[in-house]
Amino acid sequence: MGVTNSNKVLSTDRIGCDGTLRVTLALTATPDILTNPTDIVLILDRSGSMAGAPLASMKAGAKQFIDIIAEATGGAPSGQIGSGSRIGIVSFAGNAADDTQLITSVAGLKAAVDGLTAGGNTNHADAFSTAAQLFDPASANAKVMVMFTDGNTTTGAPPAPVAAAARAQGIVIYCIGLVGADGLDVSALNEWATDPDASHVAVTPDAADLEALFAALAANISKAGATDIVIDERLQPDFVLANILTPSKGTATQLDSRSLRWTISELGVTASESATLSFDIRHVAQSSGVKPVNQSITYSDAEGNQAAFPDPSVTVDCGGVVYTEPCPIPVDLEAEGCADTVLVDLGTSIRSPRAASSS
Repeated sequence: MGVTNSNKVLSTDRIGCDGTLRVTLALTATPDILTNPTDIVLILDRSGSMAGAPLASMKAGAKQFIDIIAEATGGAPSGQIGSGSRIGIVSFAGNAADDTQLITSVAGLKAAVDGLTAGGNTNHADAFSTAAQLFDPASANAKVMVMFTDGNTTTGAPPAPVAAAARAQGIVIYCIGLVGADGLDVSALNEWATDPDASHVAVTPDAADLEALFAALAANISKAGATDIVIDERLQPDFVLANILTPSKGTATQLDSRSLRWTISELGVTASESATLSFDIRHVAQSSGVKPVNQSITYSDAEGNQAAFPDPSVTVDCGGVVYTEPCPIPVDLEAEGCADTVLVDLGTSIRSPRAASSS
């Protein structure tokens, strides 16, 4: 979904000639999964080599994955996967089992994970096949498999053709690998996963890393609203920056007297999120009128989102204007008696507001 709102407001619509006003920029970003529901099947290895610390770390990682997806879909407060997305659990050893269907209950998903025990061989083909059967072909939801394993295939059919068939149906496959005691064929994970491998395969030799890998993958699947955000603001020549307040998120830097840069590392990664930046500007010209504030404002981020900010204006009042008339031509006057009068037209006189206020 990306950037869902961008706004710019002024604290007032009228200032004096040397007056100041506050400008506030606002930006909101939302994970893509909120408006693009996704069905996800976690495929979890419970073979004998997973006994002990590996199984415990896998469980912690899988449950954090569920929490992150629940938060990103807006369902965390109610204990549900929200916005139409669902998660299912498939576990495998010598054979695979669908421990849950595609459901939305966070408690139900975590209970299935907690109930796993280690023992038996490793059948990746049956795991992929069982996971594929959980998806509804008629559903418009995106479809994702997350395969976790700590070893090589020891029983069952070759898994590569089964994974390829799943990909051909539009299912995106991610793989997380733990290099167990019997080793791990990373090239097999690369073959099973959707391309490119760099963003769809993660491998570690340390079970303690699994929680972080599952968390990173959950954020990747939910698709962050915006990262590496850069907003450049430049004022019209009639204004200068007077003060920049600390933004609610990110960092704001003054580049020169008329321009600033606001950077935000990430926004809307695990839930809809807003950020604001306020700064004061001062009018330095001597002319009145309705004046736009910004000469330019640009936006960019790593996801290629677009953000359009309004172009608000303020009315500037620099006081009244005095219009002078040409000097009259001198004339000679003669009064023939004390009772005579002379009528003289001195033209129009206008007193400026500033002169009136100072008198």
